[in-house]
Amino acid sequence: MTLLRPARPGEAALLSDLALRSKGHWGYDADFLASCREELTLRDDELAGRRTTVAELDGTVAGFVTLEGEPPSGELGMLFVDPAAIGRGIGSSLLDHLLAGARASGFTLLTIDADPNAEAFYLAHGAVRVSAVPSGSVPGRLLPQLEIRLEPAAPR
Repeated sequence: MTLLRPARPGEAALLSDLALRSKGHWGYDADFLASCREELTLRDDELAGRRTTVAELDGTVAGFVTLEGEPPSGELGMLFVDPAAIGRGIGSSLLDHLLAGARASGFTLLTIDADPNAEAFYLAHGAVRVSAVPSGSVPGRLLPQLEIRLEPAAPR
């Protein structure tokens, strides 16, 4: 069973390691992953501000997602699933949770600077490719930039 919850103080190192393992799932070599380390590193003092949500599968951290920015426009900053849990619906659960929370918080537009290997996942969940942007980690590399438009939450 998957449990979604806010990240806890003290989990930043665990989540940063998970992000690198997840990135490595795509076959990137050690030099490439080393170049991504800084960009994929979370700090405990930023977990709450980045609205970090953790997915636990059978009591073990299996993935996480961050929602960044302020309404109405924000960014899906990070979404990573532990390689051992890929294909079990964790990514979809995290994304659905993020989108529902973003909508309820007043976001109407989210951008995603996606790894090229993850683009199809986001497209399948309603994202649209709008551009390509430079990687923050690897000079000369371009990443697909995607957008998800959110309908405003219905008044209560």
